Amino acid sequence: MYRMAIKQLQRWKAKKQRKPLIIRGARQVGKTWLMREFGAREYSSTVYINFDNNKRMKTLFEGSLEVERLITGLELYAGHKIDPEDTLLIFDELQEVPKALTSLKYFNEDAPQYQIVCAGSLLGVALHQGTSFPVGKVEFLDLYPLSFFEFTMAVGKERHVELLHKEDFDMAITFKQDYIDLLKHYYYVGGMPEAVQAFVDSRDFNEVREIQQRILEAYEQDFSKHAPNEAVPRIRMLWNSIPSQLAKENKKFVYGLIKEGARAKEYELAMLWLTDCGLVHKVHRVTRPSLPLKAYEDLKAFKLFLMDVGLLSCMVGLRQDVLLDGNELFKEFKGALTEQYVLQQLETIKGLNIYYWTAERGTAEVDFVIDNGKDVIPVEVKAEVNLQAKSLKVYRDKFQPKLSIRTSMADYKREDWLLNLPLWAIESVLKGKEI
Repeated sequence: MYRMAIKQLQRWKAKKQRKPLIIRGARQVGKTWLMREFGAREYSSTVYINFDNNKRMKTLFEGSLEVERLITGLELYAGHKIDPEDTLLIFDELQEVPKALTSLKYFNEDAPQYQIVCAGSLLGVALHQGTSFPVGKVEFLDLYPLSFFEFTMAVGKERHVELLHKEDFDMAITFKQDYIDLLKHYYYVGGMPEAVQAFVDSRDFNEVREIQQRILEAYEQDFSKHAPNEAVPRIRMLWNSIPSQLAKENKKFVYGLIKEGARAKEYELAMLWLTDCGLVHKVHRVTRPSLPLKAYEDLKAFKLFLMDVGLLSCMVGLRQDVLLDGNELFKEFKGALTEQYVLQQLETIKGLNIYYWTAERGTAEVDFVIDNGKDVIPVEVKAEVNLQAKSLKVYRDKFQPKLSIRTSMADYKREDWLLNLPLWAIESVLKGKEI
């Protein structure tokens, strides 16, 4: 299975002034696999330390954090010398031993020659519990479920991805049905590595669903195991309300859908916990689409998405037979799967800030407004071959953007002010030169 994050790790390795790297991401998105794969590809030796229930490592890091002492302990644990030039140190489940997180500061300051990659599924939660963090002494890489292109490559269609990277849309449209079928499968399977691997091995949609159910159950168990007891019921209620939130025509998050009379303050901790775990993504409204978008963020209005379209399709009980009904899948569930899919592809683009815009009286809404540091680009999402773009026209008349994007099941077409992008091509163009 190929992960594009390998390239980011290779760039990190090539830096002269690199710092210890922390890979952030929800449970089961493939952080451990990625670190081990990177070590196997790029280094002669890898020392893998899992801090979960590791008494020896906890004892080692509870003592002095002098780097020379720690390296001696790690060498004894690994059973061989650690060559800083050609050994990758992997610290996994880092949140389990807070002092190991603190030690990254000393590795960065006193021994930057050591190459350290870390991960921790609940690291964000640990930080809010008072864990000391080495601010400015580490770098980050965010890992998400497989993108549509990574999924396409996993099922053996690498040439289809190459075609879109070249932006050869004349040729791509010849194979349009291939891309549509792949996209349907991606909506159902999603990007969780275990589910994708099962699909690649067996093409069994029932097996995929069983794996997704297990993943969702494991997340629910995490709520009970790691969250504060008083917050667990609210975390569960908020989590289970997300499909109904996205099923609305207006997908703005409404607390009253969790429970009648529910207030934001009651669910602050639950929302923070789910966000810190990487299980949900908040997309805030902006009052005005100007740079930087952060300055115009409306903290009270937001949409809440899951981290993976396959898990969402599992939660709503999407039927297998929908895969056979032409393009009905893209309209199913009021287009929520399509909006979730687009958000998921946007999240994989480094340095992109993602918001949405609505007119003050709610007369127009643009699904996503993205800020790449140079321009603000509106992105309207259509779940079918529907080229009505009333909200986008309202936005354009009001703000005159250089470029507007409409993504749908229609073919690629570049107009004067509007770029029509097929849903199956959005990842390529947004990562490429168009923006």
